[in-house]
Amino acid sequence: MESVFKTLRSWGLSCLLAWMVCWCASCTISVKFNGASIDYEKTKTIQIDNFPIRSAYVWAPMQSIFQTKLTDIYSTQTKLRQVRKNGDLQLSGEITGFDQYNKGISSNGYSSQVQLKMTVNVRFVNNKNHAEDFERQFSATTEYDSSQQLTAVQEDLVTQMVKDITDQIFNSTVANW
Repeated sequence: MESVFKTLRSWGLSCLLAWMVCWCASCTISVKFNGASIDYEKTKTIQIDNFPIRSAYVWAPMQSIFQTKLTDIYSTQTKLRQVRKNGDLQLSGEITGFDQYNKGISSNGYSSQVQLKMTVNVRFVNNKNHAEDFERQFSATTEYDSSQQLTAVQEDLVTQMVKDITDQIFNSTVANW
């Protein structure tokens, strides 16, 4: 009789444990924190002007990659409606730098690493709170092996730098960090 109770108790604990595992697995906690701190009662729209390339070295697709990523970050991470004129928030500027530098020298005296740097000048106007207005430069760098041709890696490197710069702009304009 005692062995029957041990078996039932063991079986009951196993069932309870299985039920708890299933219950916990079905529960999920989802927290989305994108950093935006916008009072949507006052601020409803954003105007993002085109950012032309004004650097000495130019790679034409860079402007459209930057423009697309900049508009996407505001449309996916805020409730702001994008407008062409008179936005509550206004972003304008230009891509002012796209340069490459020798970063490392190999034992044979030639460059082994090349650093690519992108710089964007941004003018931000907050028509609901002009104390937050600014004009500032944002930049990002990345490196590649000099044995590679820039044309072979340029799109990936520019995409990485654009993501970094647009994150910096987003944080400086609406995240208040």
